[in-house]
Amino acid sequence: MAGSLRPAPDDGHLVETHEINVTPFIDVMLVLLIIFMVAAPLSTVDVAVDLPASNAAPQPRPREPVFLTVKGDLSLALGNDTVPRENLKAALDGKTDGDVEERVFVRADKTVDYGDLMAVMNLLRDAGYLKIGLVGLEAAPAAAPPPVPAP
Repeated sequence: MAGSLRPAPDDGHLVETHEINVTPFIDVMLVLLIIFMVAAPLSTVDVAVDLPASNAAPQPRPREPVFLTVKGDLSLALGNDTVPRENLKAALDGKTDGDVEERVFVRADKTVDYGDLMAVMNLLRDAGYLKIGLVGLEAAPAAAPPPVPAP
């Protein structure tokens, strides 16, 4: 709240202050800052998958990758949206604007059988998407095994 310590004029009228009160502006900005700090981590939601580890060198990511996730119950998710197997081509075409040359990154839960993963990759091939990348977690470098004691 703004105030003045100047004495009132002798005629009894109050003097107008021509200063901008920025306190409400600062309060609103601080509240918005707190709201965005809380909301920002919530806007990055991914499908929970227990990925296997890999020790391969990581490849640079494209600017907007297309992720196809095979969950433990063998359901498919394109990005964060669940997709039925029969609608996979239409969903991929919508996500890539029909560009079959775009790379599709496949993530699969550890519990997914190799044959089931190959069936999903065959679905991608039948849809015309031949550039497929497999995604895994980076593992720590393997330590050297302990030496075997001599008998």
